[in-house]
Amino acid sequence: MIKKTLYFGNPAYLSLKDKQLVIKLPEISKVQDIPDALKEEMKITKPIEDIGVVVLDNKQITLTSGLLEALLENNVAVITCDSKSMPVGLMLPLYGNTTQNERFRIQLEASLPLKKQLWQQTIKAKISNQHTVLLKCKQENMRCMQVWANEVRSGDPENTEARAAAFYWKNLFGHIEGFTRERDGTPPNNLLNYGYAILRAIIARALVSSGLLPTLGIHHHNRYNAYCLADDIMEPYRPYVDELVYEIVLSGKDYSVLTNELKAILLTIPTLDVKIGNKRSPLMIAAGQTTASLFKCFNGELRNIAYPLK
Repeated sequence: MIKKTLYFGNPAYLSLKDKQLVIKLPEISKVQDIPDALKEEMKITKPIEDIGVVVLDNKQITLTSGLLEALLENNVAVITCDSKSMPVGLMLPLYGNTTQNERFRIQLEASLPLKKQLWQQTIKAKISNQHTVLLKCKQENMRCMQVWANEVRSGDPENTEARAAAFYWKNLFGHIEGFTRERDGTPPNNLLNYGYAILRAIIARALVSSGLLPTLGIHHHNRYNAYCLADDIMEPYRPYVDELVYEIVLSGKDYSVLTNELKAILLTIPTLDVKIGNKRSPLMIAAGQTTASLFKCFNGELRNIAYPLK
């Protein structure tokens, strides 16, 4: 079952009762002429077991400790946003699998050649998906992208990823004057940043569910990054976000500011349709398949990560 993504952009009091997330709006509580019994009925409840991601985008949101504990026990990714509504924090459970200690050990013992092979697979899948996005969005067959995907070697020593990325961004958003893909760059960088943050939380959540340590990457190894493995595994999924952002730009909507309307569109990322093998599923489900296959690669049961291909 696909888990729900809940977004809170207004002041709210969030608590736990009978394994339900209880949403209480301050505006209702302040109204004097509403009977207490009616106020109770106006509270919104959501089953904890149905939730996958919670986004907190208001400084006047209060969570009880009991609710936070229940969310983490059910492997819910809790995202907090800054004053610009950009995701700035991610909270995940310390454990998410019954054999986590053993799985951590297997992950830690993975050899460097294996990690390089897995990174090769990752970049090949990413460039291939970028090629498909260009084909769908620009109606042009950029054959060089597929050539580059096939040329990626173990560990990508030639940094083919960067060469393909430069070509990809130049062609995907080349019609936008002055656009370069930078975190603090001009729009639609704001949409890409937001979408990637949501995607990162989904992948990190899936890694924890599979009993893997999100900190220990197969390629990324920034000492200050607690989610290096999530940043590795999300790479082939990024083009799904890119295509969604391209559709927003093409629609003619004003994307200079990250409005609630645009956030609502980007928060559909967990439900985007992706294909692994011959099976289609929502992106959040596919992420779990990918991370489960990653552990099997560490364990020697599989040779290839199950990545989606557009």
